[in-house]
Amino acid sequence: MVNMGDSAEKKAIPGFLNGVKSEFKKIIWPDRRATVRQSIAVVAISIVVGVIIAILDYVVKYGVNFITSI
Repeated sequence: MVNMGDSAEKKAIPGFLNGVKSEFKKIIWPDRRATVRQSIAVVAISIVVGVIIAILDYVVKYGVNFITSI
């Protein structure tokens, strides 16, 4: 039993891979300095967000304990 879409799919795969290859040639990879700066920014922002979440958690926990102790 032959599927009608088989031949079209087989022809589309090499075309797709050639398109991927040509798109990869257009990529401009960041240099080492930019990568390090962006990595430091991600770590710093993650720490700040973590601290904010910890503070909010503490405040909510204190609020819930206060309300439930009444």
